[in-house]
Amino acid sequence: METTSAVETLLQSANTFFLLLGAIMVLAMHAGFAFLEVGTVRHKNQVNALVKIMTDFGVSTLAYFFIGYSVAYHTNFFASASVLTAANGYDLVKFFFLLTFAAAIPAIVSGGIAERARFYPMLVASGFIVALVYPFFEGLVWNGNYGFQDWLDATFGAAFHDFAGSVVVHGVGGWIALAAILLLGARKGRYRNGRVVAFAPSNIPFLALGAWILCVGWFGFNVMSAQTLDGISGLVAVNSLMAMVGGIVVAMLVGRKDPGFIHNGPLAGLVAVCAGSDLMHPIGALVTGGIAGALFVFLFEWAQNRMPRLDDVLGVWPLHGICGAWGGLAAGIFGQSVLGGLGGVSLMSQLVGTVIGILVAFVGGLVVYGLVNVVSSIRLSEEEEFEGADLSVHRIAATSMDK
Repeated sequence: METTSAVETLLQSANTFFLLLGAIMVLAMHAGFAFLEVGTVRHKNQVNALVKIMTDFGVSTLAYFFIGYSVAYHTNFFASASVLTAANGYDLVKFFFLLTFAAAIPAIVSGGIAERARFYPMLVASGFIVALVYPFFEGLVWNGNYGFQDWLDATFGAAFHDFAGSVVVHGVGGWIALAAILLLGARKGRYRNGRVVAFAPSNIPFLALGAWILCVGWFGFNVMSAQTLDGISGLVAVNSLMAMVGGIVVAMLVGRKDPGFIHNGPLAGLVAVCAGSDLMHPIGALVTGGIAGALFVFLFEWAQNRMPRLDDVLGVWPLHGICGAWGGLAAGIFGQSVLGGLGGVSLMSQLVGTVIGILVAFVGGLVVYGLVNVVSSIRLSEEEEFEGADLSVHRIAATSMDK
């Protein structure tokens, strides 16, 4: 009996440590979000980019701890510390891990709304998004709330499969961002005489650094979504790698060697493979990532040139919204055993789940940002935008050379 108890304790401790490492890796990805945005925006908005990612994480933690986690999983932390630390505190670490996913939503949105959004109204909106909108869909998929997964299983033969959040995290974040972007409108000077005016990235090395940090952290995002050591899969790791490479190569080819496209290409592939990374054959993951890389390049250029109101600074709608939706569908295609996958997935369930995720995110984003905008405008004044968010909001420039 003592031996059995010792083995159980060791396994519990190992699982807790395993998931803690995953949480730390995904937490580090927020630095990637920050530097990707810092490298893309103009110099006069670099401080604002850094501050937004940090403060959004703080507000997201409070919103998810007190409200969001309960909405998604019907549990809370209003118990004694002795109860919370049962099983070596695994449940606490699980919250930490899932929080880093939830906090990615405002980080995704931040890149789309950069350079013209007011600070506090958007911070308040982030709190509502993480407390209510995101955990509602998270609970539908990852906790089976309201019988959603049971209904899909009974109707189409399988539940909606999203192993690491192509739709739950990235798709939802991208479509929420689209709602905010459309409400904000384009940056001043972005379009002149019906033609787009390119704002060049301020710092390609920072942009590249952000992309690399995200790529490395993504293996914690995907592989450690197993949440226990006995569920870890080398297939997830290799599929993540192949999708990343597919995104790089295709973005290089169709993006004409543009460094912005090349460094976002791997992210597009990784977004898309999250859902089916535990099911696909590595070749299926490669194709999934390659298609995602092409989708990002083509849709980013199309949106910038054909939709003046859709001024998406980092391209978060095509990168996370569209590639996330593609990932949900790709899991239903390349997860099939006939294409070398492990099977047990329904394309119809993937389609329905993806569409529901898009609707929840976009409508939820319109409601939250629309209501906040009614109370207090979410957009900087024209003078503040011209001066730049660094000076108009934070009263300090990124470097002493900025005026």
